[in-house]
Amino acid sequence: MTSAHRMLNPQGLAPARGFSHAVVAAAGRTVYLGGQTAHDAEGNLRGDTVVEQFDAAAANVGIALKEAGAGPEDVVSMHIFVTDAAAYRDSLDQLGDVYRKHFGRHYPAIALFEVTALFDPHALVELVCVAVIATEAVQS
Repeated sequence: MTSAHRMLNPQGLAPARGFSHAVVAAAGRTVYLGGQTAHDAEGNLRGDTVVEQFDAAAANVGIALKEAGAGPEDVVSMHIFVTDAAAYRDSLDQLGDVYRKHFGRHYPAIALFEVTALFDPHALVELVCVAVIATEAVQS
């Protein structure tokens, strides 16, 4: 997956695995996505594990991006909120596969936050993304 944005991983920082330390966004339209959880169109929470819920939440990110005229390659920042960081770390291999299913090998600036709860008390993960649709990709 190619992107108009420049992903930066300076030598003076720890190696970036599955994220970029900095992103220089190309000129364009900015899209701010609200937090996406594993809820389906009827409001039902899908999945019982962090991997299953991440998969459903990432699919919802894709739906929101598409509606905005964007795609996964336009994401410049992602905040991942989880209720159990240890469970997230223990599932990194599976999560990596699920991430690449939705975003390919496009790694924006990503941060992980452990929180005590999300709005739905059964939700385990919520994704908050910012995308920039590069000017050359913007349709009039």
